[in-house]
This record gives sequence, C-alpha cells and structure tokens, in this order.
Amino acid sequence: MPAAAPSASAARTSRATGDRVRRMHRRLPAWAPTVTIMRSTTGPESGPTPLEQTVRAEIAAAERPDRPVRRWLRGIRRRIDRHPRLRFAYRIGVGVLGGVIAVAGLALVPLPGPGWLVVFLGLAILGTEFAWARRLAAWVKRMLDRFWAWWKARRAARAA
Repeated sequence: MPAAAPSASAARTSRATGDRVRRMHRRLPAWAPTVTIMRSTTGPESGPTPLEQTVRAEIAAAERPDRPVRRWLRGIRRRIDRHPRLRFAYRIGVGVLGGVIAVAGLALVPLPGPGWLVVFLGLAILGTEFAWARRLAAWVKRMLDRFWAWWKARRAARAA
C-alpha cells in the first residue's frame, strides 16, 4: 500500500519552519553594514575573480570528509574517546592551544601580516572540540565575506 501523502497543513508548517531557519541563519547584527552590490558588466567587479573561485574551490575540496588525513584523525579521535580521562585532558589541551593561537591572532590583526589567518586557525582548532567555536568561526567568515563585498562595492562606486 503506498504511503499517505503529507497533509497540506503539514507541508505548509515544514516549509514555514524551513524558511524561518534559513532567515535565522542569514540574520546579521544591526551594526553590520548593509551591502548593495551594483555589478558592472565590464571590469573586475562583475563577479568573483578567478583567484576567488580557485580559493573557494580548494577550501571546499579540503573540507571533504573522505580525505585520508581526516579519516586518520577520526581514528585517533575514536581511540581518545574510549578513555574519559584522556578525553578530558585532550579537550583542555585543545582549548588552551586554540585559545592561545586565537588571542595571538587577534593581537596580530592591526599589524602587517596574517592576523586574521591566525585567528581562523585558532578558531578551527577550538572548533574541533567545541560547537560554539564552530558557530563563531562560521559567523566570522560570513561577516568577513560581507565586509569584503561591501569593500568591493565601495571601491567600484568610487571608481565610477
């Protein structure tokens, strides 16, 4: 016997819930600049540059879960999870190391050099153990991407 189709009200509810969740993830603080990008059909502001496309493709490829290093690290993590004391010590070590690297990166931000890169490295280390660090890293990435789009639009408006 075929499965009964969901009712119209259930479909509406799930769609409304999905829309609400998508809006929540896109919500930005009031202090964040509003970005209106006016793209010209000629010039470098017409879309992502080849370098940006390459970098984004490389990041997506590196985050794939089937990579050999990721499989190896998951095996190590399973062995650590078998021992509660070792797991606790590991979490403390990850927290201290990631925190020190993130704070050092924040100190490097105003200086010439890879300040934000070091901050993201610290958050990535913390994100291996703590969900709040993963969420914070994702939020910072969105803000940085938004700022970069605003900056490019500002430069394009000045040039025009």
